[in-house]
Amino acid sequence: MLTVKQIRHCLDTMGEMFPDAHCELVHSNSFELVIAVSLSAQCTDALVNKVTKDLFQKYKTPEDYLSVSLEELQNDIRSIGLYRNKAKNIQKLCQLLLDEYGGEVPRDRDELTKLPGVGRKTANVVVSVAFGVPAIAVDTHVERVSKRLGFCRWKDSVLEVEKALMKKVPMEEWSVTHHRMIFFGRYHCKAQRPQCEVCPLLEVCREGKKRMKERNK
Repeated sequence: MLTVKQIRHCLDTMGEMFPDAHCELVHSNSFELVIAVSLSAQCTDALVNKVTKDLFQKYKTPEDYLSVSLEELQNDIRSIGLYRNKAKNIQKLCQLLLDEYGGEVPRDRDELTKLPGVGRKTANVVVSVAFGVPAIAVDTHVERVSKRLGFCRWKDSVLEVEKALMKKVPMEEWSVTHHRMIFFGRYHCKAQRPQCEVCPLLEVCREGKKRMKERNK
């Protein structure tokens, strides 16, 4: 596990590498963000953006999504994985927004997780990006980077990773750290071919040292 000093070094280095890290899902309001993040489960942001380009032209409000048949909505998001289930959840989510929240996206994370298809990760992204509430959303990139570097333990669950990061990262840096870790994992510390040989964090990375040792055998 990393020391406080090493954690600071990691956060600063990621900040230098990706100073403009941000949410890459294209959206213009909190409602579009909820839809985009819901669609992004087990799917790349690039593909989601490709689909939402037309989707957000056609559907502007919860009422719009409910005014078409389930089949039509499924057809509009067909190129996205799990599209049948996601379409069903989007219509349920829109109905609940109208029934319980006056058609507005709730600003509270616990309220957000009551929406169909919205888990803790999605809720954290929405409160952080749309409403500026400090939060760390643990997606596959954040989890992988946290475990490889030693911010947490290998066996930690997603919730345990989130709690470890909340404890070790200053609260005012939670949201930006979430984005920087995603960029670091997406473009540098990749799942298949992490760039260990040119990584500025190799000295403090347990996984990187192990990989380099194996490569040099």
